[in-house]
Amino acid sequence: MITEKIFCSAPRKQFQALRVEINEAIARVLNSESYILGTEVSSFENEFAAYVGTHYCVGVNSGTDALTLSLRALGIKSGDEVLTPSHTAVATVAAIITCGATPVFVDVNPDSYTLDPELAEAAITSKTRAIIAVHLYGHPCDMDALVELTERSGIYLVEDCAQAHGAKWRGRNVGTFGAVGCFSFYPTKNLGCIGDGGAIVTNDLQLAEKIRGLRQYGWDLDRNSIQQSGVSRLDEIQAAILRVKLKKLDESNTRRRQIAGIYKSLLEGCAVTLPANAEFAEHVFHLYVVQIDARDQVVTSMNAVQIYPGIHYPVPVHMQPAYKAFDTSRARGLKSTEILASRILSLPMYPELSESEIERIVEGIKNVRSGSL
Repeated sequence: MITEKIFCSAPRKQFQALRVEINEAIARVLNSESYILGTEVSSFENEFAAYVGTHYCVGVNSGTDALTLSLRALGIKSGDEVLTPSHTAVATVAAIITCGATPVFVDVNPDSYTLDPELAEAAITSKTRAIIAVHLYGHPCDMDALVELTERSGIYLVEDCAQAHGAKWRGRNVGTFGAVGCFSFYPTKNLGCIGDGGAIVTNDLQLAEKIRGLRQYGWDLDRNSIQQSGVSRLDEIQAAILRVKLKKLDESNTRRRQIAGIYKSLLEGCAVTLPANAEFAEHVFHLYVVQIDARDQVVTSMNAVQIYPGIHYPVPVHMQPAYKAFDTSRARGLKSTEILASRILSLPMYPELSESEIERIVEGIKNVRSGSL
């Protein structure tokens, strides 16, 4: 009888694979005399900026704070509107609300699951100050269209790269197209802490310096508060761990693509809609999201054999109690978002997943589809 559980993600397995290096990195911090914004954070910022391909990187406490501080640094405030998909993590929208601005929900492309540029253009008004492009599940948005649209419209492009570390559009890393790129290092991400963490990348020196101030009480170099702000610092221990994991990011993304290829080959002919990969996009498969009928039955049946897929996300943001009041009627509604919410299923996806486990997951799906369970 099979007893080992397979979860949607397994960050502990990555720690086990890198245990020696991570423990050494933690010990290095503990034995230092610099615990807040020290050499580990500054070194990681330099290394991550170099990896992404930007001049500057600012480490912060979380991906949500990365978005919030970026919007604040861009001057987004009460009375402004920010376009965003509703098919995203609540964090994207929470950042807009935290700045006092109004989220305007735009539907997604039903194939890539990312913001539809044409519908975004139709939703722009005189109050629109920015678009947040969410590279959902590791698939880049259509950056050609969004860059052209934002430049022509004179609004900011903010990239939510929380699920897309290492993803590329036309060979160029996401996070380098907009005014800022915002990353989360939540433990389940392609590049994850063992705790909370985030970062903002940009090529604008003045913007980077403004964000550095905002992450720590609005201080200037003399610790005078010249902006009103709280505190949002990337921790030294988490930065040290990220430096270890960053060296393995391309390797682990390659493995994710291999797993995606195995899923694709094994699920051919099964009544499942597989994830698309746009022509110019380099997907990093933070999640492997399929569409499937009778999803609740599938989940229940898979759980019965100790397989635990996820749903990202079962309730679109515009349908959640805190956000129902915001306008959702522009640009022909949110039909694709609402259809996807009822059909999507995230299959287990992490680099340490074995072929036998993948086969077991696929068999679980096929058994449900054929009525064997």
